[in-house]
Amino acid sequence: MAESSSSAGIPSSPPRGSDRNAPESPRTEGLVTSSPTRADLAPFEDETDIILGNDVQVEDEGEDGEELFGDAMERDYRAIPELDVYEVDRDVEEEDLEELSPGARAEAERAMRKRDRDEGMVSGRMRRGLLYDDDEDDDLEPSAARKKRLAERAAERDYGDDDEMIESIENLEDMKGHSVREWVSLAAPRLEIKNRFKQFLKTFVDEQGKSVYREKIQQMCQANKQSLVIDYNILANEHQVLAFFLPEAPAEMLKIFDEAAKEVVLSMFSMYDRIAKEIHVRISELPLMEELRSLRQLHLNQLIRTNGVVVSSTGILPQLSMVKYDCSKCNFILGPFFQGQNIEVKPGSCPECQSRGPFEINMEETVYQNYQKIKIQESPSKVAAGRLPRAKDVIMLSDLVDSCKPGDEIEVTGIYRNNYDGSLNTSNGFPVFATVIESNYITKQDDKMAVSNLTDEDVRDIMKLSKDENVSERIVASMAPSIYGHDDIKRALALCLFGGVAKDPGGKHKLRGDINVLACGDPGTAKSQFLKYIEKTAQRPVFTTGQGASAVGLTAYVQRHPVTREWTLEAGALVLADRGVCLIDEFDKMNDADRTSIHEAMEQQSISISKAGIVTSLQARCSIIAAANPIGGRYDPSLTFAENVDLSEPILSRFDILCVVRDTIDSVQDEMLARFVVNSHVKHHPNRDEEATDEDEIITSTLPSSVELIPQDLLKKYIIYARDKIHPKLHHMDQEKVASMFADLRRESMITGSIPITVRHIESMIRMAEAHAKMHLREYVREDDVNMAIRVMLESFIDTQKYSVMRNMRKSFSQYLAFRRDNNELLLFILKQLVRDQIMFYRSRYRSEPEIIEIQEEEFSDRARQINIHSLSTFYESELFQNNRFVYDKKRKAIVQTM
Repeated sequence: MAESSSSAGIPSSPPRGSDRNAPESPRTEGLVTSSPTRADLAPFEDETDIILGNDVQVEDEGEDGEELFGDAMERDYRAIPELDVYEVDRDVEEEDLEELSPGARAEAERAMRKRDRDEGMVSGRMRRGLLYDDDEDDDLEPSAARKKRLAERAAERDYGDDDEMIESIENLEDMKGHSVREWVSLAAPRLEIKNRFKQFLKTFVDEQGKSVYREKIQQMCQANKQSLVIDYNILANEHQVLAFFLPEAPAEMLKIFDEAAKEVVLSMFSMYDRIAKEIHVRISELPLMEELRSLRQLHLNQLIRTNGVVVSSTGILPQLSMVKYDCSKCNFILGPFFQGQNIEVKPGSCPECQSRGPFEINMEETVYQNYQKIKIQESPSKVAAGRLPRAKDVIMLSDLVDSCKPGDEIEVTGIYRNNYDGSLNTSNGFPVFATVIESNYITKQDDKMAVSNLTDEDVRDIMKLSKDENVSERIVASMAPSIYGHDDIKRALALCLFGGVAKDPGGKHKLRGDINVLACGDPGTAKSQFLKYIEKTAQRPVFTTGQGASAVGLTAYVQRHPVTREWTLEAGALVLADRGVCLIDEFDKMNDADRTSIHEAMEQQSISISKAGIVTSLQARCSIIAAANPIGGRYDPSLTFAENVDLSEPILSRFDILCVVRDTIDSVQDEMLARFVVNSHVKHHPNRDEEATDEDEIITSTLPSSVELIPQDLLKKYIIYARDKIHPKLHHMDQEKVASMFADLRRESMITGSIPITVRHIESMIRMAEAHAKMHLREYVREDDVNMAIRVMLESFIDTQKYSVMRNMRKSFSQYLAFRRDNNELLLFILKQLVRDQIMFYRSRYRSEPEIIEIQEEEFSDRARQINIHSLSTFYESELFQNNRFVYDKKRKAIVQTM
């Protein structure tokens, strides 16, 4: 025992029987005779003994080890006044110092800890629990504070050394050979991600210095919501590693984000968990947009962003979130079991009675969440020719349910998952899985252009534009600026986009506010191009063609669900375009049975269904813009409109505006049109230089209207604002003028035998007057709006007459047709009529066309006086007169045009 003790370096006990009280004899074994160095000194000995000349006995370390405890150990704690002095270079006087009391010393140490902690936070090199405790830890007992600190360190560093720093971005990116999903599931990275996301929510500020997400959390709590929207691009700029992990392991990362967001919300509003048990982080503005048909195996379990049109949706169902079971034998409650999306969780055996069931779900303690499944389909404009549109199921949970309805065009950000489908495996073989998108964030296309999304600067621009007295002419000129001429169609489309005011007095008699337009005329007059422009400009447009549309495709149809075998109702084009525009090209190619199906939708704006035991009524509050070709291909002006178009009177009366497009031959206009088309192709060539050419200036001067065009983005916002905010009233409307106009039109329609004028035309005039008032953002209809509505109605009615009747009607209604027209345009119209009459005379008399046409000024001035225009000098000097190759000869008092 003695040998083992001394070999371990522990001093051996004296042998039995020795005199313990005898004076200790000086030990001479191993005595160092030379001056010792610091390495040779025994423990608790220093140079003091050498300086004072004390005899020091050093035990040979190689033989018996060091004697740490002995009878002479008190000597190490003796006072040495010679060493209790300050160094000379300290420049500190001993007599200036006084001993601190224990309380003052503790206060000084607290101040130093606070100083070091603040410096550490500023430099970004210190985190909570790293070197110093926070102030709240000072109030704890030392043992409790130490346990708390050790627990935090153990969880945060995965039991690393105390001196090791907490993981920064560099070593968080070093995944040590793990996959992203495995790495973010570990305790240390998980806690680091959580802390960084909490810091991001608390500290991120915008350019104005406002805390963005603190304000968002306040707004969320004020509205009692539980979704916090995070911009992915902002997160990527602040924390690249989090933005890298998120798309690769979205399920794990979103779970961490939800926990962090809940802690931040509860730190601001401690009782908010009574309102919302969970806080969901929604990721918006994911940079990469995937098409539905491009989703592959590569995207499985990834965060994706795609878009489509909602075609069907299920009801809202309760889904098990946390389930508890009752043992039917011993009534023991098993659980909780957290239910996943793919596999049903069931208990194996009861821990109380060891039985294997049966188990019943405990209805009272089980927690449910809302569940809804929708189907999105590719947008019709994005489907390649000859291909069927692809569709995908989207699962919506919690507060996302009921956020969209069939017909909405949405963007979905979510997790692309595989899902077991028994019917799919039966038909395609076993190892085939269906895929679904588990949604995280949904935004509607309408919401992007909603009034609530307009900025203050947008509203200021809209108000500034509305102050312009000529704003309605600018809006008309800005409709489809790439199409030359056709002012009547552009004005009709502008009125249609703004729309009137729907009325439903007492919920008994509903009057529509949407305006329906039919454009009919010769081929090659850009009718389909107008529809394509409206599809890009209007809200919720649905484009279809008469040949490819059936009655059920336009309204609604009933089909069996492929899995449940239940009858379900699918929406058609008119229902999908609710509160939007339905565009129908080749309207004349529709079957009569299919065309009659939209009678109810065009006037009552509803669709009644009574099929397969489903009796309901669907809303179809939309404008209808249709384009049709006449019988035989070209419009014959010697026949009435009803004889030219194979459409019944009931459906013609439901159109508010009828636009007849004729392809007339005019050498000057044709040359200007050709230059406009060529210049449009040149301007849009991909390799064209940006510098304007002389041809550009020529074409700009030959445009039909010289007003300044409105940018298309501002025009869209102007239309949205006017439709949502402006509802003109009819208190200042001239009722007598409308009544007399209606009586005159009824008389003319009876005499000419053209399309019948009905009470619907009065309502059409009222709707057009309201739409014109909306163009000026006026809250009431005044005389100018009524005059413009009468002018559009007359032009629509007169254009449908025979050529012989048309001339007489233009003379009788000239005072209305001339409203708000520029005098130069009216004079040019009269001058062109005189030129056309002279060309017809030459053709019939000389069988040829003249090279030079000469019109006497007296004849021209007589025609001008009929429409109350007496001064012609400004017209002779205008660019409109010169661009049409007219020259005024003062000597001969004649107007000359070179053909």
